[in-house]
Amino acid sequence: MAKSKKQNRQSRAPRRILYSGVFSAASAGFGFVKVPGDPSLEFFIPRKYTGHALDGDTVEVEQIPDERDFSYSKRKTGPVGRIVSVTGRSREFVVGRLDSLHEIRPLDKHLPETIRVNSAPRNAKKGDWVQVRLLDDGANHTEQLRGHVERSLGSAGDVAHDLDAIAAEFGLPPAYTAEDEAAALKIEPLEIEREDLSSLYTLTIDPADAHDFDDAISIQPAAKEGEITLGVHIADVAVWIRPGSKFDKAAAYRSFSSYLPGKFLPMLPKPLTAKISLREKVLSPAHSVIFTVRLRDGKILSSRRVHSLVKVKRRMDYDTVQAFLDAPAKRPKGWNKQDAENVLLLHKLVKKMRGWRAKHEQFLWIDAPEIRVLCDEATHEIKGLLRRIPCAADGIVEECMLAANSAVANELIERGVGGLFRVHPEPDPEKLGEFEGFVSEAFGISAGDLSSGRAACMRFLENIPDDHRKPVILSRFLRAMARASYSENPELHFGLGKTRYSHFTSPIRRYPDLALHQQLLALDTNKRLRSKRMLAEIAVLCSKKEERNDNAFYAANDRLKLHFLKNSGALENTTMYEAIIQKVTSSGLMCEIPELGMLGFVPTSRFRTHVARRNSRYSSRMESGHTGYRPGDFIYIALDSIDLVRGHAQFRPVI
Repeated sequence: MAKSKKQNRQSRAPRRILYSGVFSAASAGFGFVKVPGDPSLEFFIPRKYTGHALDGDTVEVEQIPDERDFSYSKRKTGPVGRIVSVTGRSREFVVGRLDSLHEIRPLDKHLPETIRVNSAPRNAKKGDWVQVRLLDDGANHTEQLRGHVERSLGSAGDVAHDLDAIAAEFGLPPAYTAEDEAAALKIEPLEIEREDLSSLYTLTIDPADAHDFDDAISIQPAAKEGEITLGVHIADVAVWIRPGSKFDKAAAYRSFSSYLPGKFLPMLPKPLTAKISLREKVLSPAHSVIFTVRLRDGKILSSRRVHSLVKVKRRMDYDTVQAFLDAPAKRPKGWNKQDAENVLLLHKLVKKMRGWRAKHEQFLWIDAPEIRVLCDEATHEIKGLLRRIPCAADGIVEECMLAANSAVANELIERGVGGLFRVHPEPDPEKLGEFEGFVSEAFGISAGDLSSGRAACMRFLENIPDDHRKPVILSRFLRAMARASYSENPELHFGLGKTRYSHFTSPIRRYPDLALHQQLLALDTNKRLRSKRMLAEIAVLCSKKEERNDNAFYAANDRLKLHFLKNSGALENTTMYEAIIQKVTSSGLMCEIPELGMLGFVPTSRFRTHVARRNSRYSSRMESGHTGYRPGDFIYIALDSIDLVRGHAQFRPVI
């Protein structure tokens, strides 16, 4: 039978090829879809072709002719695509400000500007943060994204309610109830044989406002001259929290303590962590790793792990220790001669240990500053900003914890026991290539071939000019690195230069550490060990929860900085800030403001003269009149507006 004309046309039509992947949205509206199983295949999705896909959704994409706007992306490789359908939502809820009975403005800047809602409960008022359940399944990209308001979270723009909104947006677990805390206090620790180490000089070094104390350090001369006995003592949480118990399940669900400025959500109930913590002048059960270290070069000669009893002689904080190291002749108030001598010895020892690691492991040292908001947890009053740069006091604790984490990982591997390991893959060569091109074109700095290995990255980091360009370069470098995660298999930790590394030293606030303590306790008491399959499930869960917690912290810290600007009168007083241009786009300049530790956007519309833009492969340059702007340049800016819903600030140039 002859085919009809319609059948002939259909047979000649090209077959539509669809690719499945996960959508990664950018705040500017465009995004990318990486196809699993083919790392080289990543679609660029222009803003108008994202449909109603949300960040993290599983989508189907078809390739379209290349019409990308390179102001969005400098990636000139890879195809351009259009999202045809959303096959799986990454989230069930979103949080936004209720602007009318039928519309919210989402908190997450990766989401559309508005989302329709069917209705709002009576207790929800216009201007409130609300939690919305998404109603459409995303089966077709033309569907209107909409939702149903589940509950009100309080007035948007109020610090306490803004923090509640962020906690809800990122799915952070609720605080423990009073009943939970009372039940936790009834837990009694498992009695096991312990080595009494309470006579050792033992100290803790933590932030002044620390919530718990899960690690301590002891130091004393070893039996052999020129050697030091270094002890790392960790709260023995596993004897309190048994696998499969109520609070083990609760801790696994949380996976980490959440530290938002002005809001603390602990992994374990606070009254219990107070009992477990290694408190000053209290005999405490601990899980210790004891090292013998050669003082002249910092080489670790031996180590052993033991369940112990310790007594902290002195609780110290980072700022006090650093002040003493800066001026050793002046002993801090409350310290005795033994305190001062042991801190100096500890400082000397860890410097040698770090030198040994630098020589043999070639770790990457990135001393990027961090600026945190100081917010009172009780009143939610913003006290100011705290700028911290890694210092010698931080290094003391970090070096000792690194040694303990490595020793435990090595023991697990040597004994053939399943564990959880911290891994950090090598960076993507394409991302490193983009970074190399950027620093060359924007700053005239040759990065060399960073993909040749960690040694090349080390040399580059050591030679970055210590001037205004450094923060921008470090920020871009970190974005070129892969994210660290947890695995049931011991693999490379690129940043540390290790292939055997675990997290053992923070079991009060990190579930991977607690799970490792539980595994070691089962090993030491001849109980059943967790299988590799179970450990793999924990690794995947905790890696996801860690990223969630990090994103929640950054979102809260950035939003409270906007409150700080508003409260300080920066809008009314036309406060001028020195900024460094980080990125030039067709719509304006993205600038880093070192004083605030935040990014600010300067739109092209705020320049008084005609704006022209020149593109190169890895960076762009903008010209306004006779003035040129490119990444790395200084610019003076003033605050123009604050958006406390979407969480960003807009600035104008001060010329």
